Amino acid sequence: MNAISPALGFAFADEPRSAQTGRPGAGLAAAQGPAIPAGRVQLVQLRFQSLLTARLRVLLIAAIFTAVAVTAILRITWLGFAGSAPTQSSLADQLLPPRGEITDRNGAPLARAFPAYALWYDPDAMGDGGSPLVGDPEDVAAKLASIFPDMDAAKTAKRLASGKSGYLRRRVLPEDANRVFEMGEIALQFPQETDRHYPQGSLAAHVLGYVVEQQGGKIGMEQVLEERLSDPDLRGDPVALSIDVRVQGALEDELRRGMLATDALGAAGIVLDVDTGEIMAMASLPEFDPNVVGADGAPNVFNRATNGAYELGSTFKPLTVAAAIDAGIVRDLGRDWDATTVEVGKRRIRDLKPKGEVLNVPQALIYSSNTVTARIADKLGTERMQQLLVDLNMDKRPFIELPARGKPLWPQDPANRHTNMVIGYGHSLAVTPLHLANAYAAMVNGGIWRPATLHKLSAADVPRGERVFKASTSSRMRQMLRMISIYGTGRSADAPGFRVGGKTGSAEKPSNGRYSQRKIISTFAAAFPMDRPRYVVVAMIDEPRGTVASSFQRTAAFNAAPVVGRLVPRIGPMLGVRPDANRDVDISDLRYLVEKRK
Repeated sequence: MNAISPALGFAFADEPRSAQTGRPGAGLAAAQGPAIPAGRVQLVQLRFQSLLTARLRVLLIAAIFTAVAVTAILRITWLGFAGSAPTQSSLADQLLPPRGEITDRNGAPLARAFPAYALWYDPDAMGDGGSPLVGDPEDVAAKLASIFPDMDAAKTAKRLASGKSGYLRRRVLPEDANRVFEMGEIALQFPQETDRHYPQGSLAAHVLGYVVEQQGGKIGMEQVLEERLSDPDLRGDPVALSIDVRVQGALEDELRRGMLATDALGAAGIVLDVDTGEIMAMASLPEFDPNVVGADGAPNVFNRATNGAYELGSTFKPLTVAAAIDAGIVRDLGRDWDATTVEVGKRRIRDLKPKGEVLNVPQALIYSSNTVTARIADKLGTERMQQLLVDLNMDKRPFIELPARGKPLWPQDPANRHTNMVIGYGHSLAVTPLHLANAYAAMVNGGIWRPATLHKLSAADVPRGERVFKASTSSRMRQMLRMISIYGTGRSADAPGFRVGGKTGSAEKPSNGRYSQRKIISTFAAAFPMDRPRYVVVAMIDEPRGTVASSFQRTAAFNAAPVVGRLVPRIGPMLGVRPDANRDVDISDLRYLVEKRK
């Protein structure tokens, strides 16, 4: 029988005990030879202890892993019941922009969303309770200012030293982010976000508006199209506006030139398709850059073209004459009208530059006679004059998609005889430049009024409109508007070959209940080409001053009309209107009425 030693783990055969000592092994030693050396026994014991230690370590590691696994399982289980569900995104969310794109009528991008970086300051990034920056705040701010030249180094240093987290800059280009990263400042971080970018900068800013994070679109088409641009089913398709970015750029450029040349307060302009009501360009100056607008809004957001109501002066005279022709008040254009001072009670109406005691209707428009127009308006009467304004929708806010739409300001007593007379030449009634553009479109397109729109229209979408003037009256007005540009105050707008016709208007601005002789609104309303009108152009200069560029004159003939004269040759070819010196509207039956008295 074998026995296993608990200490050594070896098996020994039963052996006889020594009679003298009683110790086991004595017989074995005597029978089998010498005993096992003590060193070998110690080696066996050492190996056993090492094996036992290794087993204990394996058990310990297994216990740790088991504990970690149990903890993870418990955490996952808790999140499953108490935590928020994991965010899931569809393939469309991954491929489509978070907000739809806006383009011009030809597909040029005006507003689009794209991934961008921001520069964020995190004072707790180091996590050791010490200074969040490796360098001094002043040195870090100076380095940032070298990367971003428009950054104020002093304000940035103060911001860094304050220890408050926040954005230092939005819309950081990848190459600039890399330069900041090379500074080695852990506290300067670059969270990625979706940015609304306007590739054309400030161009058409008042048309587009801007987007504020967490609030959506503001003031322009961004606000109007908020639901459309955010709709997951529609945001993949760009929204095409009616404007042409080339025409828009030319309009803003010429308006800015005219505004700066006369040291004016502001300017506004519109290019309108007379047959569809589509706005090819609309501008209000000074402008703003939608790329740098924050939650606090932007300066210069007031839209003079659609939200500003102004007395637009003599640009109303052709409208009054057209209504009088329609009503049969004016039948013979060669008839002489009294051009002397008009007296209504204690009030008098005079011409700024009298051209004689009598004038016919074409002359009255060419020389911009207040007295003749007032007498025509008086013959027309208050009822028919007010009906004209209602038919032209000048009793309502302008028809346009933009939220910024100014309300016309009517006089308190429009039925008063004197008030009716001065309304006839554009005083006492304030409307927006867009009201005027719509009215001129109706006057030259055959007599049909259509609402303006900033949406690109197909032929099937063009509204039928409402007749305001007879077609024959519209034909006569095209002749006389062209004559104003050939013989009268609109000569500075007569672009060779483009057959421009239009009317100037200069009106004093009301101030503190009275008209200010120092502040005026200068306007030129025109159409081209007058033998087949396609576009109306309105240019308005707000408070121009007499400068060398305007021959020290403030009236529209010296500032607003030249703007149109420079603009039409630039935009005509873009819009399919080429100069042709061999074509023009036929004025042969009216020319003698003017030339005989020159």
